Amino acid sequence: MITIKDVEHVALLARLELSEEEKQMYTKQLDAILEYAQVLNELDTDDVPPTAHVLHLRNVWRDDEVGEHLPPDEVLANAPETEGQFFKVPRIV
Repeated sequence: MITIKDVEHVALLARLELSEEEKQMYTKQLDAILEYAQVLNELDTDDVPPTAHVLHLRNVWRDDEVGEHLPPDEVLANAPETEGQFFKVPRIV
């Protein structure tokens, strides 16, 4: 069970200033969340494999093929600064 002291402690860690109304509200909301988490803990998940994503993810690769390209003048036409046939960018140290 979440108490107001718990909410005050979390607020202190997060550097949040909460009104008394907010403390009451968050106490009720966090308590409801933890009650629901307890319901989920009671589910039988023995036959459920651990997963990182609920949907099957895969990379879609394409062959790296040389194709047509734009001429350097056209590529650099909208660049704020250029140096020869290159983009000029600020030095980051």
